[in-house]
Amino acid sequence: MASRRAFTSGLRAISASASASASVFRPAPAVFARAHAPRQQRPSSRALPAGSRRWYSFSFDDKVPGSRLWGFDDLKAHVGKQGKDGNKVVIVDVREPAELFETGRIPGAINIPITSAIQSLHLPEEDFQELYGFDRPPKDAELLFYCKAGVRARAAANIARQAGYEKVGEYPGSWLDWAANKGPVEKV
Repeated sequence: MASRRAFTSGLRAISASASASASVFRPAPAVFARAHAPRQQRPSSRALPAGSRRWYSFSFDDKVPGSRLWGFDDLKAHVGKQGKDGNKVVIVDVREPAELFETGRIPGAINIPITSAIQSLHLPEEDFQELYGFDRPPKDAELLFYCKAGVRARAAANIARQAGYEKVGEYPGSWLDWAANKGPVEKV
């Protein structure tokens, strides 16, 4: 905190001394007018190649390589028979805890918030247990990720693959699809 105060007071001192010689720091009027004039829209001469998409495009066809895409019916059937038949699918909600308190979660899901704790799946088992209060999912289990709309779930599936999990899955519709289809909800 002290360093922030020192930095702020230093900036105040600099701005006070600069205001005495402000004319030195002002741009010439012609340069200022050109630099801040509104730009005219010109048609782009460079078009994207046919069939290509921008990097931020999202489609339910996209997935992390080696990842299984789950639909609402698949997930609902799994929730109904969870823990039976030696099923090793771990449902992971990657939303922040505040989001879970507002909406609830899919029954049986564990919460590993991916945006505030991106390193979670890379932690040693003892540290993971201490941070979350439950054991880290085993490497031989399939991890099924969901979030609110599917974007963080895809990122989490990618992180899990990098952490050594071979079987990962994504629920692209995520919470919005679950709630729209009136799936069962577990309150947190």
